[in-house]
Amino acid sequence: MRIAVVSLNEKGDNIASTIADNIDIDIYSKNKIAEFNVKSITEELMQKYQALVFLSSTGIAVRAIAPYIKSKDKDPAVIVIDVLGKHVISLLSGHLGGANYLSLKLANIIDAIPVITTATDMLKIKAPDIIATENNLIIDNLKDAKNISALLVDGEKVAFIDEKNRISVPEAYVNLADIQKCCEFEKILVQNYSLLEKLKGIVYVTNKSNVSSLKEYPCTELKQLKLIRKDVVLGVGCKKNYLPEIMIKQVCESLEELNIDRRAVKYVATVEIKKNERAILELNQFLKSELKIFTKDDIREIQHQYKGSDFVEKSIGIRAVCEPCVELSGADIFTEKISLSGMTLCMGKI
Repeated sequence: MRIAVVSLNEKGDNIASTIADNIDIDIYSKNKIAEFNVKSITEELMQKYQALVFLSSTGIAVRAIAPYIKSKDKDPAVIVIDVLGKHVISLLSGHLGGANYLSLKLANIIDAIPVITTATDMLKIKAPDIIATENNLIIDNLKDAKNISALLVDGEKVAFIDEKNRISVPEAYVNLADIQKCCEFEKILVQNYSLLEKLKGIVYVTNKSNVSSLKEYPCTELKQLKLIRKDVVLGVGCKKNYLPEIMIKQVCESLEELNIDRRAVKYVATVEIKKNERAILELNQFLKSELKIFTKDDIREIQHQYKGSDFVEKSIGIRAVCEPCVELSGADIFTEKISLSGMTLCMGKI
């Protein structure tokens, strides 16, 4: 996390110096910058840094950041420390931006009192955005996350299910899997039937585009939130100078057919000879994934496991691309090679 500290006076400079002795920060001091303007500096810093710490009053910080606030999934963490160093206030992006966590860390460094006003934190409830941050998940819809948090704060029943059972059911949530087991074959236990009626929300952890719900059960209006796990690998091969828009369209259609959310793609993997192929680079950018590049020697060691192509071997010196690249990425293949008019695609799950 890149952290900028904005100091407006000598007392602030001293606090900034103490912080700098403990963690990596960039200090922007009014005493050391000619023609210092807090609003113009703030505009620049909010684009460049993941966290801003103001050594000032909250009023100055609020006025400085106000014109540049976008949304909770885009804004940096913003923290205010008073010039006496008595309080560290988490002001903006407490969960997704990490301001709450950083406030606790800074308070420990300067021996101050952390001030965190997020309702779920005050009630010791794990908000959906905290679950997402801690487990590298993507929030499908911020409004849905807000609705779920509101239900939890109000003490309503919210179910939780992780399709891979990797995340333990957080405190204050209901284990949806247990309820569903009790409801199989219409063998509904009285206490679980009653719980279903009281259920107000569900949080799913999945890589699917569409997930099943409990709407068929006797519930009131059910608020739902999907948290997307990035665990899908795409192995890709293509002809030279393949059109990016065609590749993106065909990949998205293939993901949709398999009910996979495109935001679940963690890696796009290919062979080194294709590392500068514009279609693959733009596909990776479109999916906001990471690019994995493997050498031909890497692929030769395992390509015998897959049905190769004489043409591909003659062209680039190896018999297969997409399937070996998925395996080399550490994923389990769940599709055969898909041929899509000039390109090949294979999918796997980490």
